[in-house]
Amino acid sequence: MQNYKRFVLGTGLALVAGAFFVGWRWHPAQGGFAVVELFTSEGCSSCPPAEALMAQTQQEDKDLPVYCLAFHVDYWDHQGWKDVYSNAAYTDRQRQYSRWLRLNEMYTPQAVVNGTTEFVGSNGDEMTRAIQTGLGQKETVSLTLTGLRLNAGRLDWQYKIDGLPAAAGLRLTLVTAVVEKNAVTQVKGGENSGRTLSQAQIVRNLGMQVVGADGSGSGHIDWPAGLRVGDGEVIAFLQDQDNGKIIAATRVKP
Repeated sequence: MQNYKRFVLGTGLALVAGAFFVGWRWHPAQGGFAVVELFTSEGCSSCPPAEALMAQTQQEDKDLPVYCLAFHVDYWDHQGWKDVYSNAAYTDRQRQYSRWLRLNEMYTPQAVVNGTTEFVGSNGDEMTRAIQTGLGQKETVSLTLTGLRLNAGRLDWQYKIDGLPAAAGLRLTLVTAVVEKNAVTQVKGGENSGRTLSQAQIVRNLGMQVVGADGSGSGHIDWPAGLRVGDGEVIAFLQDQDNGKIIAATRVKP
């Protein structure tokens, strides 16, 4: 898989006709967002550039509603190196996107933004375009998580959805992910043997639940063993079960 380079504009903050620049990204003041899902593996030699792009996006868009998640799939685990972060559930999620987006293949690195746009995860131009499209959309639905409580390795919360039309007829799933913000791995086998990989926004646990008819409820997820609270965060979003479109998202810290 061909790798791509990303060209970054200068940094700074400026107001321009109802919009603003944070770092290099233009952000219309319309309440849009971008959920960026990267399907990757430590065993894939094409993935480190995509991981670097994810880390760059995480840093440069930290003040924007851009939510980055790196899902480590497990189908590279038999190529000489087992990715410690891999999970069959993340492969299943990528497979579901293949159905939603009517794709004939699965590959790494693959990026999906807001559940509707996919491209090679190391393609900086496509990443920029997809994120800016998401940020520029006018969103009317909001999701909030409150009352977070971490006890004995379990994180509990309450959720509330506002702005969802009563007659919308949507079948929604609340997706929640515990994300480790940064990690470093010394790879000793496979295509990346001998490399030290810096990784960002690694999904360590994933939960999904059907949203109640009244748009409110509670949920929980196991907090990964060994992950310090200060090194993690929770990203949650609402996803249409029929087509994969993400209609609202939020980020919280325990």
